[in-house]
Amino acid sequence: VLTGKWSMYILYLLTDGPVRFNELQRRMPVEMTHTTLSRQLKTLEEEGLIVRTEYRQIPPKVEYRLSAIGEKFRTVLAELEKWGNEYIAYLKESDRSE
Repeated sequence: VLTGKWSMYILYLLTDGPVRFNELQRRMPVEMTHTTLSRQLKTLEEEGLIVRTEYRQIPPKVEYRLSAIGEKFRTVLAELEKWGNEYIAYLKESDRSE
């Protein structure tokens, strides 16, 4: 389900609530192209992890948010963040002991 280099990071960015496309793109690393982000969002939407809401206004407004099942992924992301921080501390400690 979580294919693609950026899928977990996109889900992480959506944990704080709905985000517009351009804001997502600003938060992504520089190498993330408009096309790649668009493709990744479509895949996450097709998998049911995010919801795309289009507002009929000028200028057009589109927001992305976690779906109900995507919300349940928050705990996984929190545990990955916890593990990542512990691993970084481990690596720093390993560098000191050498």
